[in-house]
Amino acid sequence: ALVTGGTVAMAGDALPDGPAVVLEGRLTEHRVLLWRDALGLTAERPVLGIGPDGFGALSETVRDTPGSDGKPHSAPLQLASEQGLPGVALLGAAFCWTLVALSRSPRSTPVVLTAGASLTVLAALAGVGNALSFPQVTVAAGLLAGVATSRPLTYGTIPEP
Repeated sequence: ALVTGGTVAMAGDALPDGPAVVLEGRLTEHRVLLWRDALGLTAERPVLGIGPDGFGALSETVRDTPGSDGKPHSAPLQLASEQGLPGVALLGAAFCWTLVALSRSPRSTPVVLTAGASLTVLAALAGVGNALSFPQVTVAAGLLAGVATSRPLTYGTIPEP
């Protein structure tokens, strides 16, 4: 939530000049312009969004940049612009549900803590980058969450139907 809030504040030009200049230097001006486009598109259609993969077609920064991948390099902002605020709420709910499932997992504490920390770092990276744009990363995150929340296999017992 902190990373997403910072990303939205940076895109909305709501940060004071000092931190904004430092962050813009590290994040690149191009990325901040993509975030601002995503925030603007979200403001235009907050409930329904612009539709899947619509950011690349409607972003001025993407159109002005040859060879752009058509993504805002922020999963929450991409979801907000393309799926609307309900999409962002569902993403947040899915992440919270995963953390609750991890807290109730029958797996050992090191497995659960490692999975929780890894998924939280991935969520933070997805807030400021395009980490979730790669299927390998998304599949690995799902596999990690699944293994960490599943019941251990017990040998010699047959599950009841």
